[in-house]
Amino acid sequence: MAKSKETATVTKKDVQKREPKTKKQEELVEITTSQIKIENRLKLKYKTQIIPQLVKTYKYSSVMQVPKLEKVVLNMRLGDIKDNGKSVQSAVKELELIAGQKPVLTKAKHSVANFKVRQNQDIGAKVTLRAERMWDFFDKLISIALPRVRDFRGVSPKSFDGRGNYSLGIKEQLIFPEIAYDQVEKVRGFDICFVTTAKTDAEAKELLTLLGMPFAR
Repeated sequence: MAKSKETATVTKKDVQKREPKTKKQEELVEITTSQIKIENRLKLKYKTQIIPQLVKTYKYSSVMQVPKLEKVVLNMRLGDIKDNGKSVQSAVKELELIAGQKPVLTKAKHSVANFKVRQNQDIGAKVTLRAERMWDFFDKLISIALPRVRDFRGVSPKSFDGRGNYSLGIKEQLIFPEIAYDQVEKVRGFDICFVTTAKTDAEAKELLTLLGMPFAR
């Protein structure tokens, strides 16, 4: 009986000694896990595959010359509901869900009587995406949203601005998975501008094509 009691006592002390250390290890693991960042697959593809391919195609003398996607700008016009505060907030909320970032309201610079627009009146909402959020949105757009467009045959390859930037119009916000059909007040679209560092439209198109933009033929 004494032997059994002694064993029990040792076991209890042993547990007491190990417990603080185990808890500290768990906290360390939790901190380490929270610091881990999973790199977007398109960003990784750009670094490992697209950059070498563009260097080979255009004979760049330096990797720094390779065009890259700098930012993505989403712009929603709210002119039809500018006098309805509730509808404006609803539209802005939908854009925030789609972009994953809070939009800023764009205001009228001048009063235009013919369009019943007053100076400083809210007429639109805009979101500028960079870094990880930019890559995540681009991936979602080409992988999930655009394939959900009815009778989709690709996006127009003619919407470049001559300076390496590409614009795309979305007719319905419903193609994005964050938008619930039964909660939509009104079907509305918005414009997306892909800003690149490319010096020519040809280079920008090649960049976007390699990233997966489904241009129509």
